[in-house]
Amino acid sequence: MSVVSSVPLAVTLFDAASVLHAFGPWVLLGIAVLVFIESGVLFPFLPGDSLLVTAAIISGTLGIAPWQVAVVAAIAAVAGDQVGYWLGKGYGRRLFRDDARVLTTARLAEAEAFFTRWGGLSLVIGRFVPVVRTYVPLAAGTAQMHYRRFLLYNVVGAVSWAVGLTVVGVLLGGIPLVAHDIDALMIVIVLVSVLPVVIGAVRRRHVARSGR
Repeated sequence: MSVVSSVPLAVTLFDAASVLHAFGPWVLLGIAVLVFIESGVLFPFLPGDSLLVTAAIISGTLGIAPWQVAVVAAIAAVAGDQVGYWLGKGYGRRLFRDDARVLTTARLAEAEAFFTRWGGLSLVIGRFVPVVRTYVPLAAGTAQMHYRRFLLYNVVGAVSWAVGLTVVGVLLGGIPLVAHDIDALMIVIVLVSVLPVVIGAVRRRHVARSGR
């Protein structure tokens, strides 16, 4: 049975624990695929942060070790960002439209502004911000950032993110209250993860209204 067909239709991508269990013995491959897609295939609406934290917390029941989660996620994140960079370098803004549902010019503009402000560090800082981490590599490619410099920051950001969130999961997993109420924890993690995105959206709306 394939990995895709083994995942129940009722499973939502935002229920990280259910997604991980649904992958069964292919859980590490599943983690790699989801991280890769979120990082480089321009589909930002996947449980990146909560996926890694949850995987580390319940690694024992999944039959994997936390270090495996960190290594697989880091490699997938680096590979995904490579795709984003070369897409940006080759196609740039032509991939985006004002009326698109996902690849909107507004999201690209936000990523480009973030990249302009932080330069190479945006690939490290942005890795910890949902949605932004999907588009910053594309912005780097669009801006024709030197590849060796991009690769350096790409690796640093991906490794820091993967190892950091895995360590957070391991530490939280050692707290009995967290281990017995992981669903509540995941809600908190998702809310905290999307908070920067919500704040950014509110700011854009405020600026748009002020400019009228």
